Order: sequence, then structure tokens, then C-alpha cells
Amino acid sequence: MSRILLVEDEQHLAEGLKFNLEAEGYEVDIAETGEAGLDRLAADRFDLLVLDVMLPGINGFDVASRLRAMGNFIPTLMLTARGQAQDVLKGFESGADDYLAKPFELAILLARVGGLLRRREWLAPVSRNVIEVNGRAIDFENLELRDNGKTTPLTRMEADLLRYLADHDGQTISRKTLLDEVWGVHEDTDTRAIDNFIVRLRRYLEDEPARPRHLLTVRGIGYRFVADPGPRRQ
Repeated sequence: MSRILLVEDEQHLAEGLKFNLEAEGYEVDIAETGEAGLDRLAADRFDLLVLDVMLPGINGFDVASRLRAMGNFIPTLMLTARGQAQDVLKGFESGADDYLAKPFELAILLARVGGLLRRREWLAPVSRNVIEVNGRAIDFENLELRDNGKTTPLTRMEADLLRYLADHDGQTISRKTLLDEVWGVHEDTDTRAIDNFIVRLRRYLEDEPARPRHLLTVRGIGYRFVADPGPRRQ
């Protein structure tokens, strides 16, 4: 049984989500503040965090950032009343794996939760835990990128997305396929989430992120990963 921590200060919404998530077979605990959520995560193990942004005390962005700084990369679905692109990007930069703007349909939330909990199934047959790209070592087990003695932590979603692309080296992968296979989300979803992750991964991997050689955009379709692109043409 997957365990979910729901950090939400609106009691009516929290109890309603808890009821419906438990009806799906999940075990759900509620924390009403960011501080309480951090305490619960430090004291116990959960498989998924559903995290509201607007919380009393520290907000959801800060909770996610603190978790990543502590090395806790629990899959995180962020709930926000603000769906503007800058707020979504801030959520991803703080370490969230997916976002959902309020008000939302219950079926959509359940699909996102199920997708985040299922998305690692495709990793089972993969034997490589460390790959090298452009002189950088990507460690999927420890969720970090190493470059000349410098270590950059990766979120679980960053690592999963990069691993999926690397396992399909040279193939063009559509945004819809990435949503299905990495996010585990099958409904119509804003694909800007993927674009934002690619921008971040290029900062980690590329010598010139504005002129990528390894994470290529295929206009109108999606992305292609190329481990060894050869010398750059002048």
C-alpha cells in the first residue's frame, strides 16, 4: 500500500482528498503546515507528497526546496491556486515533479497521483545506474550529476526524464510519450512542464545550453537525446 503525505491547510479540502485517495487504496496522512509536513517526512517514510503552495508559515516552494537540500527526493505533486507559467516554473525549480492548479477535477488529481507512483516501472529492466555524457557522470541511483569534482543534486523527475531519453539514444520522443512514460499521465496535460525540465537539464549537461548538442529539440514533436554527437560544425 503506497503511503501519501498530504500537506494542506484547508481542512475541508484535505479531508475530502484523504477520503478519495483512501478509497483508491492509498494510506494518507495530513499535515496542516509546512513545518509539520517537514517533521512528518523526517520521522516517517512516505511514497508521495501532495503539497499545497499557499500554507501558513513556510510555503510549499520552501518545503520542496528544503527537502531537496536535505537529500529527500520524494516524488512531489504541488497544488497551486496560481497557474501562471512563472509559478509553475518556480515549483519545478524548487523540486516538484508535477503540478496541478486549483480548482481541479478529482479524476485528474487521482490520475496524477497514480502516474507519479507508477512512473518508475519502466526503470526495472535498465541495468545502467551511471552514464557519462559530455564528460559528466550522471548517477541515477544517488540522484546526482558529477562534473570535475562538482556535484549537482538531481530531483527524481530530472533523473527519470534524463534516463528515459538516454535509454532511447538517437530516437525522437514526443512530448506526449514523455508524459505517458515518465510522468505516467495520460490525460491532456500542459507540455510546458517537459520543456521546463529540458531547459534545466541542458544547464547541467551542455557546454552551451543555448546551442545544445545532446538534448535536441525536434520542432513540433518533442526531443532527441544524442550521447555522442561528434565534433560541432562551425
